[in-house]
Amino acid sequence: MSQGFLPVSRADMEERGWDQVDFAYVIGDAYVDHPSFGHAIISRLLEARGYRVGIISQPDWRNPKSIAVFGKPRLGFLVSAGNMDSMVNHYSVSKKRRKSDAYTPGGEMGKRPDYACVVYGNLIRQTYKDTAVILGGIEASLRRMAHYDYWSDRIKRSVLLDSGADIISYGMGERSVIEIAEALEAGIPVEELTYIDGTVVKVKDKERIGDAEFLPSFEELKADKKNYAKSFYTQYVNTDAFNGKRLAEPYSDHLYVVQNPPSKPLSVTEMDDVYDLPYMRAYHPSYEEKGGIPAVSEIRFSLISNRGCFGGCSFCALTFHQGRIVQVRSHESLIKEAKLITEETDFKGYIHDVGGPTANFRHPSCGKQTEHGVCRNRQCLWPKPCKNLDADHSDYVRLLKKLRDISGVKKVFIRSGIRFDYLLADQKNDFLRELCEHHVSGQLKVAPEHVSDQVLSLMGKPENSVYEEFIRQYKRMNERLGKKQYVVPYLMSSHPGSTLKEAVELAEYCRDLGYMPEQVQDFYPTPSTLSTCMYYTGLDPRSMKPVYVPKSPHEKAMQRALIQYRNPKLYDLVEEALKKAGRTDLIGYGQKCLIRPRQGREQESTKNRPGAAERRAGKSKGRSESGAHRQNRPVSGKKKKTIRNVHKKK
Repeated sequence: MSQGFLPVSRADMEERGWDQVDFAYVIGDAYVDHPSFGHAIISRLLEARGYRVGIISQPDWRNPKSIAVFGKPRLGFLVSAGNMDSMVNHYSVSKKRRKSDAYTPGGEMGKRPDYACVVYGNLIRQTYKDTAVILGGIEASLRRMAHYDYWSDRIKRSVLLDSGADIISYGMGERSVIEIAEALEAGIPVEELTYIDGTVVKVKDKERIGDAEFLPSFEELKADKKNYAKSFYTQYVNTDAFNGKRLAEPYSDHLYVVQNPPSKPLSVTEMDDVYDLPYMRAYHPSYEEKGGIPAVSEIRFSLISNRGCFGGCSFCALTFHQGRIVQVRSHESLIKEAKLITEETDFKGYIHDVGGPTANFRHPSCGKQTEHGVCRNRQCLWPKPCKNLDADHSDYVRLLKKLRDISGVKKVFIRSGIRFDYLLADQKNDFLRELCEHHVSGQLKVAPEHVSDQVLSLMGKPENSVYEEFIRQYKRMNERLGKKQYVVPYLMSSHPGSTLKEAVELAEYCRDLGYMPEQVQDFYPTPSTLSTCMYYTGLDPRSMKPVYVPKSPHEKAMQRALIQYRNPKLYDLVEEALKKAGRTDLIGYGQKCLIRPRQGREQESTKNRPGAAERRAGKSKGRSESGAHRQNRPVSGKKKKTIRNVHKKK
């Protein structure tokens, strides 16, 4: 049974009457005992099995003594970079250092190293050369085999080799970590644990690998990008627990990195058990004086109802990490947690989210998956919904109604994102009504990402016509309910396949909406996604066809500026982009123009100088601007359109 937070110091350990921990858990995040944090789930799961776990949060990687808090653990070290890849946590897509870290006390940056799994693993090895080291978490999971690293712009070896660790528990890890712990408890040496599903291991003797499919060697991957694309796609189609093959990646004649098939998905009962563990549901109290952990505010009053995603977006790593088979918690488990939330002193009556990777996925996409797995070479929603797709929101609608009826709950929001193509595939339309009537806070955020069908196809997203149909139905439903609610689209620039032509197309779409997003997401090549493979190789690994990739910082800046063409600070970039794209027809005074000619812009700038209005007063009395002239004025000359106007004209 839990006795509060797990030990974070030797004094905590001794207070429990322990002279040693079974596992010392080194994490790159602050210690937050909440089921939205992977380290909380794994540590509580081990505790429930009788293991003693101590937490070493954000150790000083320059000092080996920082990981010796509990002395030598009896069974081994667990290592996780945290809830994010450390490089994504540290750097923007332009490779500039971020100013804050939401997973650190007070948001302080710099409390974890770059490539945290590698650094922590080697830090442990300096002091404990013969102790088992088990990597886990998103960073290790997505870097488990040779991978393209955007920040160094090169192919890197499996993180297992560079960290000096013994084994990687990839994916969500509940099954594999327990199996590893039980094997170590039984006295089996860690180097003999080469057979556990959901793990990656080192093997020196090729004869011991068995029924594996061999990937190109690391040297072959570095020598030819085609080899990398083929290898990556082989990994991509082997992420299913039921039909995924064992994969072996050679590094020499006497060293192979072997990926065992993924762990089986959790049943509803097993998911409930995981979320029913005795979490403190808060950050460690030692962080209070620094202002707490910023990330907690995002998840404190939210519910995780599912994991896994069959959406298949090319730029998302979920297929590699959680898999495509959706796993869910029961209504009873979620209601129990919701009632716990309502008892918190500063709960105001609003549950912020009920979802997961995709909120409206509450069961596997078809009935075959839990027995046979997902299709290896077909997606459930792309390019069109599969004929076997079970598009049914009935369970989710019933769940949401139950949550709304809990005493103390005023409103239940859905903020983790919905798949509008899946919503449209459900002919009953019950969920759309439920969504609009009860679960939108004035603005619904969805992710069409782009409007060019060519780019959308590479993204693994539905055609733009599907999004437009969703907008029409959403508008009609809100009109029927007498509500004024709008859609805010998330858009992405510079994805592989997007030339300046497609970027201009996206800018024209924003113009027609009367919408200028304050922020635009540049495509970010994170480890182990299809889109990142395209970015590095210039090939679509699904077809091996060439793909245009915008790589230069200047071109990416132009693509981003086009979407924000109303911002006067971006005028030069927009003008250059339009000229390079051969779209000077969009420079002018017409209703369809994005910007004014430079001469006209300079004249207006002169007119707007201090005192100019008074000098013109006598000459311009009674004269007004045309509608077209007003529409194309740079944002600085008038009040920005608010986000409420998005899709209002649709």
